[in-house]
Amino acid sequence: MKKKVRIIPGFGLTMGVTLAILSIVVLIPLASLVVFTAKLSLSDIVEVITRKRVLASFRVSLLTAFIASAVNAVMGVILAWVLVRYDFPFKRLLDGLIELPFALPTAVAGISLTSLYADTGFMGGLFAKAGIKIAYTQLGIIIALIFIGIPFVVRTVQPVLEKLDPLYEEAAGILGASRGQIFRKVILPELRPAIFTGFGLAFGRCLGEYGSVVFIAGNKPFETEITPLMIMSELQEYDYSSATAIALVMLAAAFLILFIVNLIQIRNSKILKGGH
Repeated sequence: MKKKVRIIPGFGLTMGVTLAILSIVVLIPLASLVVFTAKLSLSDIVEVITRKRVLASFRVSLLTAFIASAVNAVMGVILAWVLVRYDFPFKRLLDGLIELPFALPTAVAGISLTSLYADTGFMGGLFAKAGIKIAYTQLGIIIALIFIGIPFVVRTVQPVLEKLDPLYEEAAGILGASRGQIFRKVILPELRPAIFTGFGLAFGRCLGEYGSVVFIAGNKPFETEITPLMIMSELQEYDYSSATAIALVMLAAAFLILFIVNLIQIRNSKILKGGH
């Protein structure tokens, strides 16, 4: 009987380290939400999360995060396409700037966006002349969320585009397909799983974003008050149980969208395998 050879030397040790890190970074913090929330009865939890102000913050956060992620899904594909398919001056600089939202402190991003899009700012002043107010509105929140979410879509779509064999596009063109048909029938099916993944990651990030949004939002109750700000308000009042109850709802929403994205990815993979 041949001895089973492990691919990774020291699998037991590496798996133990992996589980330990995963527990410290992810599982224990998530478990703490459940522990603190458990101090409330079910009726108390329902009372906390159904307050009018809390429900309004859920609506603002979910709506703005969804719109921003949808915009990023489109613009991220366009940016990734340009970076992969074209050569132009300062291409590497543009490629590096995609990572800026990751490197820039969120508070700095929030202050910069607020200064830029306020009525007295450069961009905000131009829009104000047309009667469009950006800062301290939901539109301002969406712009901030687009800024912090765009790298997720670009970096998930870009590797897929790089590996996409151009021979399929050339074959479709020889057979008489138009550019639009080539994109819809050849390119888009390959990109769809990556687009949904990027959308899900951006949506999850946008739901929990605080630093880059809190300044430009204006934090008007029932209008531009986001859920992370509600959580911070409860924490400042030392009401940890209420804060974790609200946070648990946002966590469930993030898990749900990621679960749906994974289901769509699995379905698309099966379709592509069946097509091949």
